[in-house]
Amino acid sequence: MKLPRTPLIAIATIVGLAAAAALFILPRLHPRDAPCMAREFEGSRFIVCTYDTRRQDMRLYSRAPGGGYLRSFEALQQELGADARRVSFAVNAGMFNESGAPIGLYVQDGDEQKAISLTDGPGNFHLKPNGVFWQGQDGLLHIEVSETYALEMRTPRWATQSGPMLLIDGALHPRIAEDGASRLVRNGVGLRDGHTAYFVISSGFVSFGRFARFFRDELDCRDALFRDGTVSSIWAPSIGRYDDNHELGPMVVVLDRR
Repeated sequence: MKLPRTPLIAIATIVGLAAAAALFILPRLHPRDAPCMAREFEGSRFIVCTYDTRRQDMRLYSRAPGGGYLRSFEALQQELGADARRVSFAVNAGMFNESGAPIGLYVQDGDEQKAISLTDGPGNFHLKPNGVFWQGQDGLLHIEVSETYALEMRTPRWATQSGPMLLIDGALHPRIAEDGASRLVRNGVGLRDGHTAYFVISSGFVSFGRFARFFRDELDCRDALFRDGTVSSIWAPSIGRYDDNHELGPMVVVLDRR
């Protein structure tokens, strides 16, 4: 028996309604479900990776077992061994010298390998105030101005120093313009609370001011710290990202908990 033809307009209507229904019932992806996600702000794009201390573990790496420094995600992957399968994401963790050694405070699993630097000098690191991102023995996360960290004589499990501070208690760094002329790929870290950190890398050139406002206005951070510029790199399996264009210094890796 020959079936009657369904008018094309009816088919289009049915397909459209089905698509709308599908969009309605699909759950919205939340950072809890995907560690790294793309975000857009003021015309610039960013990759945001979320570290939740209640669900993940964080480590810092710098030195290579045989001497020298790791310098790449490939070397980090080898150092992690079987734990590489648990990588949620990894990013470069602060500024370094020609050999790959950190130029500021660096604490790895309670071992202070480089003391805090309070000296003046050239470059972004010395655009005071700079700051320290650290995790205490109790697991809580902190970002604070370097002088405050030094005065309080902290005893962290993990810590790196870089600069400048992007946000200080919700306010932009006093020497950062709203949208200055300097535009580079940038990465940084901001805190939503003591359990949640956002590691952010821009997908293109962006000013310091816009980068800082992204942390404040889009991610609701009150404190945020610049990590690095041109060499900004990320390893994020969930989005198929594995940067290998630059030699790196210290690296932070976030692992899914067993």
